[in-house]
This record gives sequence, structure tokens and C-alpha cells, in this order.
Amino acid sequence: MTFAAFTSAMVVRQGSSMDWRHFVLPSVLYFNTAVLLASSITLEFARSRVRFWTRGLQTQRRIPLLWLYLTLGLGLLFVAGQYAAWLQLKSEGLYLATNPSSSFFYLFTAIHALHVLGGLAGLILVIWRFSKHVPTLQLSTLSTVSYYLAFHGCPVGLSVVIAVGANIRRHLEEAL
Repeated sequence: MTFAAFTSAMVVRQGSSMDWRHFVLPSVLYFNTAVLLASSITLEFARSRVRFWTRGLQTQRRIPLLWLYLTLGLGLLFVAGQYAAWLQLKSEGLYLATNPSSSFFYLFTAIHALHVLGGLAGLILVIWRFSKHVPTLQLSTLSTVSYYLAFHGCPVGLSVVIAVGANIRRHLEEAL
């Protein structure tokens, strides 16, 4: 709901103001989207491997842990990419208070980063419980973390659609 409220506020603010400045999104955000999709895939592989292990179909925990650590690494890479996007905008002179569009950009990317960090904290808990000598991980814990992280894909997808649409609109306006 938070993402929907902020998206709605952004659309209303953009449509009702003359001070809205469009800017080119940092290219790292497209890479970040691919990283997020890859982490969703690795998390699903991890879930299936943990499920196999709990059913006794797989005896070693090494493979599920590999997928969990890979997901964690991709999540950290995503957060680093958000920071890189901020640095790129800063180098272009776009700060939080420069204009409304940059303010919304920083707000959305910060919320995305915080959401992923929360999911990564849950993932660390999953890894810790699964790594114990006698694992105490319940599948419901892993499922909860994966649903939490998977939900993040909806706002990211919406943000990409809005950003691409805004860039297309800006190019069309400039051409006319």
C-alpha cells in the first residue's frame, strides 16, 4: 500500500505542477532490475532445494545453502546498485531537494533498498537456522521471507513501467 500511495502522489504531483523536470534514469537501474529478477529465480531454486532436503530427497545441505547465499549476494548487489544510482544523480547535480521528480526518485529508491534490506535480514535468519548443526529452519519461515521479497517485484515492475513511459513521453514532447 505504501508503494501505491507514493506512486499515486507522484502521478498527481507530476500532473499538477509546472516545476516537474524529467531526467534520464541512471542506467544502473536497468541492471538492478535484472539483478532483482535473478535473485527471485535463485530464491525459488533455494526453496525447492530446501524442500527436497526436508523430505529426505537430498542429503546434503550444501546445494540449498549455495542458492541461499547466491540470493543474499544478489540482494546486496541490488542495494549497492541503488547507492550507485544515487551517486550518479549526485554527479549530475540532482539531489533530494533539487526538484519534485528527483525527490520522488530518491524516495522510491530508498524505499526499495529498505524493503530489500528487510528481506535480506530475514534471509540471513533462514541461512543461520539452516546452517546449524541440527537445522531449526521451518519451511514456513523460508516461504514468508520469499513472499516478502517476491512482493518487491510488483513495485519495481510498476516503477520501471512508469519510468519508461515517462522517458517515452519526454522524447515525444521533445520531438514535437
